[in-house]
Amino acid sequence: MPHPLLKSTLLILAGGSLLTGVLLAQENRETAAPDAQSSTEQTPKAEPPKWVQVERRALGSNTTVGGTVIPLEEITFTAQMPGNVDLIAGSEGDFFRKGAVLAELDAAALRAQRQAALAAITNAQAAYRNAEVQYQREREDPSPRQGGNMMSQMMPMPFFGGDKETGVARSATLHQYGTQIEQAQGALVAAQAQLREIDAKLEDTKSIAPFDGYITHKHVNAGDTVQPGQPLLGFANMDRLQLQADVPTRLSAPLQPGFVTRVRLDDPAQTVVAARVAQVFPMADPTRHTVRVKLDLQENAPAKAGMYAEMLIPQPDVGQGSAPVIPVAALVYRGGLPMVYVLDDQDRPRLHLLRLGEQYGDTVTVLTGLRGGERILIEPAEVKPN
Repeated sequence: MPHPLLKSTLLILAGGSLLTGVLLAQENRETAAPDAQSSTEQTPKAEPPKWVQVERRALGSNTTVGGTVIPLEEITFTAQMPGNVDLIAGSEGDFFRKGAVLAELDAAALRAQRQAALAAITNAQAAYRNAEVQYQREREDPSPRQGGNMMSQMMPMPFFGGDKETGVARSATLHQYGTQIEQAQGALVAAQAQLREIDAKLEDTKSIAPFDGYITHKHVNAGDTVQPGQPLLGFANMDRLQLQADVPTRLSAPLQPGFVTRVRLDDPAQTVVAARVAQVFPMADPTRHTVRVKLDLQENAPAKAGMYAEMLIPQPDVGQGSAPVIPVAALVYRGGLPMVYVLDDQDRPRLHLLRLGEQYGDTVTVLTGLRGGERILIEPAEVKPN
């Protein structure tokens, strides 16, 4: 059995060890707390947006102007008369050959009118033949005078002085039959003209494809009631495309029919194709002071109708001063139009619409939209180019 003094000593030592363990655990927690706090404070923050200041450089010898790709052949069919739509051949994107019926109005009433016109022609022809027969009979076998007696018919005409009267009556009768022939001819011509008019209206009830192409817009459906002038369908040939652009008058001098230039398409590869000036409108827009120009794109160009594209216009005068130059990476696109985010005094980004000039490597000149000295965002995270 242990001595009482030894037992007390063991208890004291055990208590001291327990107290020491508690103090060490508390000290470890206090030491770990600052570390946890420091690790929280070291969480990486979002990087501030990258920006660059716009510089001005001398203009190059080329300028670009934006435009829209359009079909060379395009037509909109409209209703030529009131009625109900009887047929719509297809929907947007459907292809049809030349001569195909794309839309048709109900023509039951016109067909009934055509039958009536044919009947009128038959009656007029019969009346004309009858008038001719009567006229020929009167010429070859004059009819006896009406109201004459047996004596006058049996006695020689000169005795009664009947030669003159017979000649006048015969002339009147021939004139009467001749008039009937002319009236029958007039009625026949009128009936034939009415038939041609009805046939023309029957043709107007059908919208026939004038060339191979696709339906681009469908404005009505079968069963709809339309009025004259109301659009029915849009139809276009997508095999031959043009670029239509409104060029500022100061840049339009080199553009003449037959002039060949380059066009940059708004596709992922920014494809550049050749284009020939096909038409230059003779009058400038009095409001925008621009001239409309159409260019034929080269065959098999990877373009679509409605696509945004840029025309490269060479400028003979290279001493036009300077223009803002920005990195291509700063551009964003909205609806195919080039824009850039500009930081204001409170570092808030604002979208600015641009008109771009020539691109040199990874930079591009700005014709309108910037003056130089602005701060623009580079590769803004919240914006993705179209």
